[in-house]
Amino acid sequence: MTMLEQKHRALLQEAERRAVTETGNMRACFELLALSGAIDRDCAARLAPHRLSEGKFVILFLLVDQPEGLSPHELADRAGVTRATITGLIDGLERDGFVERRSGLDDRRKIAVVLTETGRKTARSLLGEHSTWIASLFAGFTADEHQTFHGLLQRIWQNLRTGSAPRDTPEAQP
Repeated sequence: MTMLEQKHRALLQEAERRAVTETGNMRACFELLALSGAIDRDCAARLAPHRLSEGKFVILFLLVDQPEGLSPHELADRAGVTRATITGLIDGLERDGFVERRSGLDDRRKIAVVLTETGRKTARSLLGEHSTWIASLFAGFTADEHQTFHGLLQRIWQNLRTGSAPRDTPEAQP
């Protein structure tokens, strides 16, 4: 059951009409994009009842075993987001009662973000639930299938890194 987005079906139909080679590779890429989007949407739907986005969930996860909290810049670095983004995430989590900002005892300019009791309970319950959901996406895979899948994904990453597709050449221009 492959659910391609309309835009991808249209591109495939046009590529087939023009007899473009490698439409099988195009289809595989579009299927991967569709699957990724479906996983993202399902993740968002699972977190939404808790007033969480994936970004906010990551912050809860990072704080769950940090009783002294973390500074906003440490959270940004660990979550892989900008400091501007982390400010918005913390503001939302604070507004919803999941975290609080605490001034440092020695230096009041230093801020630590810590989980509230609500944040701690939510994080602990969702960690197991989220892990189970992720594991369920790969239900029935054998160890060999996991290894094969991982290898195929690594090959795609390598192809992307090496830039095997031409870029910025006159031939690559539409």
